[in-house]
Amino acid sequence: MSDRLIYLPLGGAGEIGMNAYVYGYGPKGKERLIVVDLGVTFGDMDTTPGVDLIMADTAWLQANRKRIEAIFITHAHEDHVGALGLLWDRLEVPVHCRKFTGTLARMKMEERGLPTDAVKIHEPRPNVIDAGPFKVQFVPISHSIPESSALLIDTPAGRIVHTGDFKLDGTPGVGEPFDPKLWHDIAHEEGGVKVLTCDSTNVFSPHPGRSEALLANPLLDFVMAQPNMVVATTFASNVARVKTLADAGVAAGRKICLLGRSMRRMVQVSQETGVLGDFPNTISPEEAADLPREKVMLIVTGSQGERRAATAQLARGSYLGIRLKEGDSFLFSSRVIPGNERGVIRNMNQFSEIGVDVYDADDGTYHVSGHANRPDLEAVHDLLKPQMLIPMHGEHMHLREHAEIARDKGIASVIATNGSVVDLTGAQPQLVDEVETGRIYLDGNVLIGAMDGVIRDRIRMALNGHAMVSVIVDENDNPFPDAWVEPMGLPERGRSNQPVAQQVEAELSEFLERADAKTVADDQKLEDAVRKITRQVTMEEVGKKPEVTVIISRLAP
Repeated sequence: MSDRLIYLPLGGAGEIGMNAYVYGYGPKGKERLIVVDLGVTFGDMDTTPGVDLIMADTAWLQANRKRIEAIFITHAHEDHVGALGLLWDRLEVPVHCRKFTGTLARMKMEERGLPTDAVKIHEPRPNVIDAGPFKVQFVPISHSIPESSALLIDTPAGRIVHTGDFKLDGTPGVGEPFDPKLWHDIAHEEGGVKVLTCDSTNVFSPHPGRSEALLANPLLDFVMAQPNMVVATTFASNVARVKTLADAGVAAGRKICLLGRSMRRMVQVSQETGVLGDFPNTISPEEAADLPREKVMLIVTGSQGERRAATAQLARGSYLGIRLKEGDSFLFSSRVIPGNERGVIRNMNQFSEIGVDVYDADDGTYHVSGHANRPDLEAVHDLLKPQMLIPMHGEHMHLREHAEIARDKGIASVIATNGSVVDLTGAQPQLVDEVETGRIYLDGNVLIGAMDGVIRDRIRMALNGHAMVSVIVDENDNPFPDAWVEPMGLPERGRSNQPVAQQVEAELSEFLERADAKTVADDQKLEDAVRKITRQVTMEEVGKKPEVTVIISRLAP
């Protein structure tokens, strides 16, 4: 049986977030496997109410866990490492990453009571990690978080470059700059690049990307111009941006206060691992509250409208004793991820009601992207000259556009969404199979499957309300004629202007008085009949068919 090289995305292909990718090499169905990234995305009140985190379903990986050599984490953004502590015990294989990412990964493992020594720390290229038939190197690449890395994956079938998230930035502020010579060397080593698996996030952005360093002066000018307290929010993981904001605040004569657990943790880990050197001294929230407003700058979490983050709490009133007032200034130094607009706009309006002046980054003055724009992607295509290109990290329209760009350059390409098995062995990528993929939800403290019905029931109750009906049957199997109904999430009165509960109870009483013995003796038949009547009456009265819970109590003879 001949060996083959395969690629299988389980998350992050056809969506932005929840990244999880698999490479395999060996006989068909017996390939040795490596996993690249285990990330999360976030729930929303429309489609996943109450869900904290969403991650790729690991059922296929669990079924093939004995074939998995290792997990490789490209960088420490939550959509690449956030599921590690939640899913690792289903796989129990070594985890490889660089120091900064590894420190945060170990924290996630420790929080879940998992062995932190499963996370192995490595230096970048030329250090090589052997993982079965794969030889893997971490290659520094610029992004919006320190120590981002592409993966150089050498296999018996050829070389793969898995970019991870990246941009072309020679002056990123914190972290390693993009090094064209390094990538030129990789492209021209023996055999060249067979497969480029490439970030597609900004494929529709027509202009070359801008450097993080370009923000220093605009942010300083902004802070200098504000008369009262200044607050700025950005991704906590964008340590370079946090430092640029803090430096601007100090230069403007202000004390810096970091608000939000993840903000403080990212700065701390950056300093401990050596990627961040001279960060300004910070003050506590209590000290900030006691200083004149024009002497304080807050850098806070919550740029994406997260309800429990510092931004949202300040918008609702106060956070750790600090209140914003009329004439203060709030800057969103970040891009809103699609799907988060509602929460961000809600916070902006709440600040406006207080009298806070709100500034955003829509025109690019106060934010640059961490992802390569179209001209930069094309530059990487030209630099690496891959035999084939597999677009990843993007919604379907991003993958499709990226594949078309590659084909226009004569590079073989295919659109591989979650669950697609792609054979990379030959000269052309071939879609050869599909595996069932899904999602796992972190609901409170519990992991549940997307198809378990929990969220479906929650949505149904949110849309249609709920009614609890209690029926009592005596020791002779005669139902008491008076049922008890408690509606929730439904209007008190309906079209008849009578209480809905009373209307349902009246219909149920008529039914129970005439119900035949077989129906009353069978719990399931009785429950089905009661549920049907309850939903019919509420539909007639309020136009809703609620979820109905029927409780049948039978008296002992």
